[in-house]
Amino acid sequence: MDRLLNAVKAIGEPTRLRLLALCAEGDLTVSELVQIVGQSQPRVSRHLKVLCESGVLERFREGSWIFHRLSSDAGAWVGCLLESLPRESETLVLDRRRLAEVKAERAAAAQAYFEANAEQWDKIRSFHIDDKEVEAALLNILGKPPYGDILDIGVGTGRILELLTPFIRSGTGIDQSREMLAIARARLEEAASNCSVRQGDIYQIPFADESFDLAVIHQVLHYAEEPDRALKEAARVLRPGGRLVVVDFTPHDLEALREEHKHRRLGFADKELSAWFEKAGLKESKKKKLAGDPLTVGLWTAQRAAETE
Repeated sequence: MDRLLNAVKAIGEPTRLRLLALCAEGDLTVSELVQIVGQSQPRVSRHLKVLCESGVLERFREGSWIFHRLSSDAGAWVGCLLESLPRESETLVLDRRRLAEVKAERAAAAQAYFEANAEQWDKIRSFHIDDKEVEAALLNILGKPPYGDILDIGVGTGRILELLTPFIRSGTGIDQSREMLAIARARLEEAASNCSVRQGDIYQIPFADESFDLAVIHQVLHYAEEPDRALKEAARVLRPGGRLVVVDFTPHDLEALREEHKHRRLGFADKELSAWFEKAGLKESKKKKLAGDPLTVGLWTAQRAAETE
């Protein structure tokens, strides 16, 4: 009872209610929230502290950045409260508009980076860990082929489709960057006649439900504004029994990847991905770590239930 009363008391202030509504839309830093609500950093930080102490928000650190989001223990009543907010409120309308601007700025920065580095993308990846080691681990964790129809989400230069083409019926890659798609097309025209690429958003994959047997998200999730939403969308296009493979970094503190290469997230923990898989309706299965210097690459797999289950 005391916890509920503390939460209600914490929310019962206009600015804190606004902050709660914003953090329910995704992970946000203090500086981003300051930009949106138009108040000083110390004041916003104080409000966030109250909300976190009450249990309705949670904070987590990645390097020098601290993110805030709706707590997983907040309770269904918080969601009901947020749904009851008057969407026509002038203040809330302005908050949503500024939130959209913040997200658009992030997306534009990432897109500009992709386009500027499209031709040397493979070289940038090799800085982290040997690609051949990662590719061998990917084939190992996938097990015995064939793999059916696959979707490469964030296809980049097309290397993953090129790697898997002997073991699949068909392969499709999506990416937002036209420059990346041009490179992938050129590569696959020579090496993979059963593969194609097209422009597409990881949050709105341009295919119907249950279209693929396997989906791969290779070194893409750390750029995602909402990784859990991307995984849920990937799960949507899997057929019953279909699998999802995520290849990405485990948690690290290399700020240069955020500052110079526009990484949104500094790696992912097992617990975090497990929770997102479950939320997406997938059952986690195999996982593997490849220790590198200075970064470690993780491979995580999950499966959609078969129709008979």
